[in-house]
Amino acid sequence: MKSLVKAALIATLALSSVSGAYAQSEPATAAASNSMSTGEVKKVDKSAGKVTITHGPLQNIGMDAMTMVFRVKDPAMLDQVKTGDKINFVAEEPNGQLTVTKLEKQQ
Repeated sequence: MKSLVKAALIATLALSSVSGAYAQSEPATAAASNSMSTGEVKKVDKSAGKVTITHGPLQNIGMDAMTMVFRVKDPAMLDQVKTGDKINFVAEEPNGQLTVTKLEKQQ
């Protein structure tokens, strides 16, 4: 009987630690998806709602550093920047399309 209680206690503790680890990883994942990346604006195309950015690694979507064109979530974002501006931004892939969802001009 004691060994059965011991086994149940061990199983409960094991499940608790797995659940705790999962709960702790969720905020880290959310933080990673919202962490800002840095870049430089190379081109602003207001008519197409796009911006070309030279950027460092985008860890939240597993992308290496490069220069590429992004859609913007809100076309008003393009009024905040011009070619040559240093920026902080968040890029995501809603519907499989690379999109800047947050954009801040560096001071």
